[in-house]
Amino acid sequence: MERMFAGFKLGTVQLVNRFVFPPVKLAYGNPDGTVTNRQLEFYRQIAKNGPAVLILEPVSVTVEGKEHPRQLCIHPPQSATELKKIVEGIQNEGRLACLHLNHAGAAANPKATGAKPRAPSVITCPASGQESEPLSEEEIQKILAAYQSAAQKAVEAGFNLIEIQAGHGYLLSQFLNGKVNKRTDRYGQNRLLFAKEVLSVVRESAPDIRCIARISGHEMSPEFGLPQEDLLPFLKLAEEMGMSALHVGMGNACFSPPWYFHHGSLPEKPQMDALSWLRAKTSLPIIAAGRMGRKERIEEILAKGLADLVALGRPLIADPELIEKWQKGENEKVMPCGYCLQGCLHRVRSGEPLGCNLNPQIGLPPLQRAPQARRVLIAGGGPAGMSAALYMTRRGHRVTLAEKADHLGGQFTFAWQAPGKKAMKEGLERLKGAVKESGVSILLERTADAALVQELKPDLLVWATGTFQNIPEIPGLEHQHTIAALDFFTGERKVQGPRVLVIGAGRTGIEIAERLGQDGYEVVATKRTDPIGGMMEMITRNLTLKRIGQMPKVVLMPHTTVKNFFPRTVDVEQEGKRMSLEPFQTVILASGMVSAPEPDEEIRKRVPKIERIGDARDVQDIFAAIQAGYQLAVKY
Repeated sequence: MERMFAGFKLGTVQLVNRFVFPPVKLAYGNPDGTVTNRQLEFYRQIAKNGPAVLILEPVSVTVEGKEHPRQLCIHPPQSATELKKIVEGIQNEGRLACLHLNHAGAAANPKATGAKPRAPSVITCPASGQESEPLSEEEIQKILAAYQSAAQKAVEAGFNLIEIQAGHGYLLSQFLNGKVNKRTDRYGQNRLLFAKEVLSVVRESAPDIRCIARISGHEMSPEFGLPQEDLLPFLKLAEEMGMSALHVGMGNACFSPPWYFHHGSLPEKPQMDALSWLRAKTSLPIIAAGRMGRKERIEEILAKGLADLVALGRPLIADPELIEKWQKGENEKVMPCGYCLQGCLHRVRSGEPLGCNLNPQIGLPPLQRAPQARRVLIAGGGPAGMSAALYMTRRGHRVTLAEKADHLGGQFTFAWQAPGKKAMKEGLERLKGAVKESGVSILLERTADAALVQELKPDLLVWATGTFQNIPEIPGLEHQHTIAALDFFTGERKVQGPRVLVIGAGRTGIEIAERLGQDGYEVVATKRTDPIGGMMEMITRNLTLKRIGQMPKVVLMPHTTVKNFFPRTVDVEQEGKRMSLEPFQTVILASGMVSAPEPDEEIRKRVPKIERIGDARDVQDIFAAIQAGYQLAVKY
């Protein structure tokens, strides 16, 4: 364990520990590329007693290479001055700042660039659905000049290191890859040429700054990904050009996004195999990136010699104090990342700033004590109620949390039970632990009724009572063996087979359909609209649908409304066409949730102030519920 906290020398640069913060897309910046206070606070949070090196979020060397509108930039005249603000913030915490340079090529976002993506050849990036146009030699020279300028600005801004993105299906990788680089000029005849020129101009323009090359250990796309053997010339080039390390992730941003973003449901073995392969092919130090937030896994990788350094991205977003807690032996106090991509990637892809399901304070100033301490009663111990209890207590309020069940958690208790989400359970347990440790008075198996309000006399009642199942009005449904979605996860009502109908193939519905398919049931899941699995994070949805697609007994029926249940048939209507299905032994209702009723008049007349939050106000998701509790604390 001590090895991960020991120093390490990267070329001539001394590191205080073996941890690196990788380039995580934040979307905190201004559209003109200038730095915001939230960016400064974010990097300060991560740097404090944190990883030895913080690599800034991807910085595009040109406008045409951007991936999202709020991406940091280095091409505007003021960029060195702006980036210096972040650099100084990191260095003031005793940590090193690294500039990550990239051009997205075919993966560029037209909404951010205002133009079609440019790449070595015509490439359609499935992740964006955009077709690129081939770069001319003149445009290639302009990009090289942009890398040169970026390196010069790195010197001006005071960066300690520079990282060059040469993998993950971005522009350098696209030139290296014979499956997508179909050029007939010198950049096609010698696919290593562009990478060599980029490394050369960066090294020449910043001779005193050590450089890191970022690559994919395996792009995990047999049809379009860069084969490992085609990576060998670049590994040799990186050694010859004096790179100080290889930063190794997985996947391709266009052709295998789940691996690029290290989704929690994917197996770990391919990554371990890729690290092992690389270790045998290069003498350069290796930084292992992707799902490294469990200490036991880091210890295994370092002990086996598969890596010299470890990158922690999302785990440090979930808990910026992670490294410090590990070093102190406070493992049980770590808020673990569930690798669900819901609060981080999903938001950035949607044009919103990065967040975290379990850490609503990321990038925000610390909470201050409230000017006036209030007596607060919180009704409901789900995500919103627990969040409100935790953060209002930190503000100095006297909080009582009443939960009608015999445990905290609400719907969060069931979220981790869906296929591929087991890692989320640790986050639930830590959140419950944090609430219990905060000094909140917790009343289990107690409803927040008028009598409790009369007894406690709160200044503020927080109504976080969650939701209940929406029951569709379908003739004959009352004669079926039905199970509400939440009851399915509790196991209180048993599924009868072999045939099961799931009404509502949204996020919860397809998770239920997959689990039933795994158990061998014949499943039909209907949804009145499309897309199937709406509101799910896109990568999670695609992986779920891919797994379901391999289950011959599971049928998904979008644009389908269940009309009638009869003793021997079930009538449905799909896109205006009526049809009859064979009967089902169980009907599972996943047809949406409805906010619980508001406080009654007896409660209202006994408390001066009431706030409704979470699903009790607006049915959304765990991220929104946790945020609602935190924002309420900020308000009071």
